[in-house]
Amino acid sequence: MTAFPPRFFVTPEQIDEQVAAFYAAVRQHPQLGPLFARHVTDWPAHEEKIGRFWRNAILREGVYDGSPMLAHRQAGDVTPDHFPVWLDLFDTTLARTLPPEAAAAWSAMAHRIGRALSMGVTEARRPEGSVPRF
Repeated sequence: MTAFPPRFFVTPEQIDEQVAAFYAAVRQHPQLGPLFARHVTDWPAHEEKIGRFWRNAILREGVYDGSPMLAHRQAGDVTPDHFPVWLDLFDTTLARTLPPEAAAAWSAMAHRIGRALSMGVTEARRPEGSVPRF
């Protein structure tokens, strides 16, 4: 089997640093902190899982087996309005933890994922039989 190259250059250590810095900021955020606190009971385990997600997405390590869409849809209290706030905080953290080129590439990927998750959450809230809105 041929390994795929990383989508852009960051190290696993940089991914872990970004994830830790981001969730430290999330816990202090007035809107996101309480939302995450309702769902995350073990922060180290959550950060390790999200680190695996990003290593899979960026470095193609194949170490993540979760379903972010399902998790966000099943949470019940995640709304499309949360994603711009999440992305703004994520971008702010990227700017602090990575060189500009890597931060921009990761941000672009995060925004694509955020748009997809927002649409998935919107669709999950759509009344059965109604016309989808995109």
